[in-house]
Amino acid sequence: MSHEPPLVDTHFHVYTSAMPLAPTAWHKPAGEASIELLGQTLDSHGVLFGVIAAASLYGDNSEYTLEALRRNRRLRATVIVNPDIDAAALRRLQEAGVIGVRFQYRDRAQAPDLRAPDYQRLLRHMADLGLIAHLHDNGPRLPPAIAAIEASGVRLVVEHFGRPKGGVDCAGFRATLAAIERGNAWAKLSAGFRLQPGEAAACARALVAAAGGERLMWGSDWPFAAFEGKVTYADTIAALHEWVPDAAVRRQITRDTPIRLYF
Repeated sequence: MSHEPPLVDTHFHVYTSAMPLAPTAWHKPAGEASIELLGQTLDSHGVLFGVIAAASLYGDNSEYTLEALRRNRRLRATVIVNPDIDAAALRRLQEAGVIGVRFQYRDRAQAPDLRAPDYQRLLRHMADLGLIAHLHDNGPRLPPAIAAIEASGVRLVVEHFGRPKGGVDCAGFRATLAAIERGNAWAKLSAGFRLQPGEAAACARALVAAAGGERLMWGSDWPFAAFEGKVTYADTIAALHEWVPDAAVRRQITRDTPIRLYF
């Protein structure tokens, strides 16, 4: 069954086997996710634009991501940074095509307090530059981070459905819905294969009911770290069609909303 291709994939990674893993890396990739292979993958599925998500496996090493941006005007990216980064360095990243900072804490024993002075300074710099916060943590831990980012005025994107534990009743998912309804937050329908069976579909229904397609985006999560060989790019497009059967809403999610936010 052929599916209308998304125009924009808002979540995938690039890396090579030569890159050193961060000390906190939770997985050693089984293969390459090179810039060349990414281009071939997007092209073969009719996807025209994309947003690289900073890969937590490599910490704040964003050199290969920046190389991808230099070589592909169709791409944007997020980066992971130390909270003490200065505004000038953030501005240089933005000029290179970086549209946001990834707050990726799912594999940390404890998430940092985003109300601490160093994170407040980072969020202030981001607000001044218009950079977007991309939050990824286990659902139950999301509410304080969402509250801190919202209070800063920085636009927020919650990744991977908010990684709910227990589906739509998870406190983090409820906080995500509430933030979207307040108007300065978005969510990614991405990595449904990382959730429990049925959770992604139920969460997608709740998100579409709350936001239509105006605050939602889609991402493949290619190359499917820890699920290599079990998930294909075509599978992720098919999953989107199952989650969002309405073609007009799907077009908002895969075209209008990400183009407006990122491009």
